[in-house]
Amino acid sequence: MNTTDTTDALRTVLDAWKGAVDEHRPESAAALFTEDAIFQGLHPYTTGRPGIAAYYDSQPAGLSANYRLLETRRLADDLILGYLGVAFSFTDRPTLDVNLSVLLRRTDQGWAIAHYQVSLLP
Repeated sequence: MNTTDTTDALRTVLDAWKGAVDEHRPESAAALFTEDAIFQGLHPYTTGRPGIAAYYDSQPAGLSANYRLLETRRLADDLILGYLGVAFSFTDRPTLDVNLSVLLRRTDQGWAIAHYQVSLLP
């Protein structure tokens, strides 16, 4: 895979993630993760799709995510690292800007998020 393929794989998964977040579809968001994914949002971490779905279900209606890729790395044939800036917009409070690292792993079903780590900007 070249740099374009790496970026395309990230964008495909992240665009689907954004759509699931924006449309408040927690099960669809969780389905984009591996079954054993490590997930660290802004609450205590969880592992696996049920915990991820519960996290997204707890998010307020009207939440939307706008991301921009900052860095990408191809770590192996089946691993891609993405580092992003994400602006989470709400209907009732200011936008929250965070950094997000994701590790995509290629599975039999395609690319999926195996690790998700959010950090607040200082």
